[in-house]
Amino acid sequence: MSFEITHAFHPRRGERFTAATRRQNWGEDRLMYFDAQGRLRSILTSWTSLADQEPFLQAAGGRSWFCPDDLSALAALLAAKAEGGR
Repeated sequence: MSFEITHAFHPRRGERFTAATRRQNWGEDRLMYFDAQGRLRSILTSWTSLADQEPFLQAAGGRSWFCPDDLSALAALLAAKAEGGR
């Protein structure tokens, strides 16, 4: 099973690897793979193309960049800021 690193700030973003295994390590869903030097590495599955997509993003099908919950939280934050709150 191959995967691509998709995390925006990972130095290997866009590179493809073959997963050796996928398992729960340290309470996290992680992929184990061998790098170009043959060393075993691990990465959070959520930082790869094998991550489970959020249900809202699946339903939106690329038609929306923002989740309703995030927009509601932003609106509440802006309203509090407008009222002089922090």
